[in-house]
Amino acid sequence: METLKPDSHYNVIISLIYIENCPDHTVFFKHYYELHGEPVVLKCPSPRHKHLDFSALTTNITWYKNGSNSMISGRDEDSRIWAEGNALWFLPVMLEDSGVYICTKRNSSYCAEVSIHLTVMEKTSAEEIAYPQILFTFTSGKIVCPDLWDFAPNRTSLELKWYKDALPLEDDNEKFIIMKGSSSLIITSVLPTDAGYYTCKMSFPFEGVVYEITRTIHLETRITPIIVYPAHRTTSAALGSKMTLPCKVFVGLSSHVQTDVEWLANDTSVDVVYKQSRVTEGERQEIVENGENFIELPLIFNSVEEVDFYTDFTCLAQNRYGYQVLPTRVKQEGSYFVCLFLIIFIIVLIDGNRRAKVRAINVAA
Repeated sequence: METLKPDSHYNVIISLIYIENCPDHTVFFKHYYELHGEPVVLKCPSPRHKHLDFSALTTNITWYKNGSNSMISGRDEDSRIWAEGNALWFLPVMLEDSGVYICTKRNSSYCAEVSIHLTVMEKTSAEEIAYPQILFTFTSGKIVCPDLWDFAPNRTSLELKWYKDALPLEDDNEKFIIMKGSSSLIITSVLPTDAGYYTCKMSFPFEGVVYEITRTIHLETRITPIIVYPAHRTTSAALGSKMTLPCKVFVGLSSHVQTDVEWLANDTSVDVVYKQSRVTEGERQEIVENGENFIELPLIFNSVEEVDFYTDFTCLAQNRYGYQVLPTRVKQEGSYFVCLFLIIFIIVLIDGNRRAKVRAINVAA
């Protein structure tokens, strides 16, 4: 069976056709996928075509199912399906309700006919019609439970239960924060492992009967590159020495080729600043460690010179989802003999001062 994508909830096709008693009108198609046994509301849109704005019309609205000559009436005591203004209610919707529903907006001058496709599926097929949502890794993110407002006029009093891969999320979970009274679930720090299926459920009481509303969300995580090395903002090097400064970038499960890594010197390409190639980028290495992908790009100094101590070096890693920069500086490494000489000099100086003071005291005495 072909997997159904919820993007098709919003696929729109507008065409101009001629129907008897409805010349010069618009047909607007919209497809809904819903779960058996749950409340459903279809709304009759107000399409626009050319100079016509049907949203401004004072109209009568009628509903019927394609293939049936019977108009769907208003709310009766025993009716499961009824029309109310621009809304068609199913309490609850059943598998046999699948089909095309047509609402007609008409006044004395124009009429607009809207065909709405409804497919009702078993609850076991919820993942096939999951709503896609995307979050970026290593930041906080928000998942939203969609299409609830027809069942919750007060938008600050929602009571939702959340599940991750069918396991309930607790209110006191530090990783997942359920926003009270809203349709949102906060993930405090998104990780690649947070991808998967999330389910939000809400109770909908109506005339003594409590219905359950279920929305399934397929969360995909997008990994922005993370520079894991250099670990420090400064690196020591002796004047005249050779040095290699690697930049190691974590890209997770993303393909290596999707991420660019380069070294900059004073925010300019290294080969532009160092035209004599004394400092160059080495060969890019693509590494796999424990199933995770890394990229390593070394910055190679053939001979460290004093000017390098005053240059801002930056590793830049970027893909289509984001980027990270890590600045670092090279500082001069002190010579062991120079340090030893300074220590000896200080000791001698202190000892000389002490001897001078002793002589001065003896002379005074």
